[in-house]
Amino acid sequence: MSSHPALTERALSVLARQVGTARSEWRRRWLSYVPTVAFVVLATFAAVTSDAFLSQGNLSNLFKQIFTNGLISLGMLVVILSAGIDLSVGATVALAGIVAAGLLNMLPWPIAIPLAVAVATVAGGLNGTLVAWFRLPPFVATLATMSAIRGFVYVVSETPITPNESAFRQLVASNVGPVPTVAIFMVGCFLLVSFFLRQTTMGRAIYAIGGNEEAVRLAGINVRAHVMLAYLISGMFAGLAGVILASRVGIAQPSVGAGFELDAIAACVIGGASLAGGRGSVRGTFAGVLLLGLISNLLNLYSVQAYYQQIFKGALIVLAVLARRREG
Repeated sequence: MSSHPALTERALSVLARQVGTARSEWRRRWLSYVPTVAFVVLATFAAVTSDAFLSQGNLSNLFKQIFTNGLISLGMLVVILSAGIDLSVGATVALAGIVAAGLLNMLPWPIAIPLAVAVATVAGGLNGTLVAWFRLPPFVATLATMSAIRGFVYVVSETPITPNESAFRQLVASNVGPVPTVAIFMVGCFLLVSFFLRQTTMGRAIYAIGGNEEAVRLAGINVRAHVMLAYLISGMFAGLAGVILASRVGIAQPSVGAGFELDAIAACVIGGASLAGGRGSVRGTFAGVLLLGLISNLLNLYSVQAYYQQIFKGALIVLAVLARRREG
């Protein structure tokens, strides 16, 4: 009989933990839908209050504007899942654009574009080497490469370069029906990365590394190789974004990309990614990209000064972090 109180106490403790876990899981799932719900609410508000919002021209511009942050955010998500960060993506965008524009004046675009993306991927590999093999903190390593890559871009060209290849400049201008080609390409990239992270051994390993790197290492998984892969993916997507951006605006500028890394981090965090690693989703990041793009589009429609976008962006990040501070 004397053991009953102890047994009851243990049973209550187990029950409390189970209830706490269930609540945490329910809360996490509910919060994962917040960016999508916010996007729907804002889009509905815009459709009701602005005649221009649902016009084909505005929707086409919206998707063309968000593709850059969409591609960069995809690469950033993979790095964040591995408990890293990549502050060099903005400079890498500029590098890929300048290299692509320069090569297009000498080579056909089917050769010039892959080479430019390859250069950006190598830049991502440099980050991976510093983080995985030299064990530098990701913030410090990518902050250093951000400065170095930006300087290298200006060494390549101090002035903007205009590509002469007309086919290259038409890459973004084409549509499939009413939908811009770049929007279809971006959605395809999101689906591909979602499959990679959820259905492949390498993708699941990147998730696991962000959750517990030491446990992954003890399980016999090559942590360095997978961290390197994460930064290579980030560099590749930044390169794709830089090439397509140069095609969209018709010119490659060495100064482009400043602050792009903050937009990408914001999209990931708003979408539910944890900067501590191991938590985040492609679906959530896509919702974060759409939400940030919609806010910018609405501010433009209502002729609100551009710097208010930074205020909203900062507020969204703070709210997203505060909302998830008890998850675990």
